[in-house]
Amino acid sequence: MMRSLDIGATGMLAQQLNVDVTSQNIANMTTTGYKRNRPEFKDLMYQNIIRPGATSSDSGTIVPSGLQLGLGVKAGAVYRVHEQGSLQITSNPLDLALNGDGFFQVELPNGETAYTRDGVLQRNQDGDIVTSQGYKVLPGITIPADATDLQISTDGIVQVKISGQTALQQIGQFQLANFINPPGLEAIGDNLLKETEASGTPVVANPESTNFASIKQGAVENSNVNVVEEITNLITAQRAYEMNSKVISTSDDMLATITQLR
Repeated sequence: MMRSLDIGATGMLAQQLNVDVTSQNIANMTTTGYKRNRPEFKDLMYQNIIRPGATSSDSGTIVPSGLQLGLGVKAGAVYRVHEQGSLQITSNPLDLALNGDGFFQVELPNGETAYTRDGVLQRNQDGDIVTSQGYKVLPGITIPADATDLQISTDGIVQVKISGQTALQQIGQFQLANFINPPGLEAIGDNLLKETEASGTPVVANPESTNFASIKQGAVENSNVNVVEEITNLITAQRAYEMNSKVISTSDDMLATITQLR
């Protein structure tokens, strides 16, 4: 069988993955705190017909370039790009945007800790600050039932005004987690990420510490998806898919010509 048939097939599969990743980005263009994904591709192993550097005579002459035939392309990774998204003002006191590096810590029902950039928070029946799924945001901050005002500073300090009092009362402070390799975090859905060996262990500190984000109350972080760029990628992937299918079609025509020889 002609190598070009297999090579064209690997190219079509690669561009199919490219379209899948681009579609995911476009679908989440309005998802709070979403980080766009980028596929990375690698060429497949090579068939050495004449190895570069091989001797070509008894006198020791060296083949300068050799003869290597590539066997196609494969997906290497899907990389999460952790660029800052734009901030959108909402004026909701429990909407918190991170401006810089770091993640909110979230306690899952099984006791594990997940991480998120989604700062659309709410208050549950006990007054605890939780995510939209009802998961408690660590280190755990409870808003008193008689609180009439809520203020969250850029360094994460939470203060409330209690009914009948004039001074603000501090009830806690948010803490953020950061990782040496944030793209190594495992996405588990619901805007949540989990620690892996690739991400490294989390470093926990207060907001506005060195290498940690500040918090903007009354705002959310939009996704960092650039729609124009994604549409351009989609068109490029479509054209690349068509060209790889043309390789298969041309190889098939060549095989048909061979079979018709008399």
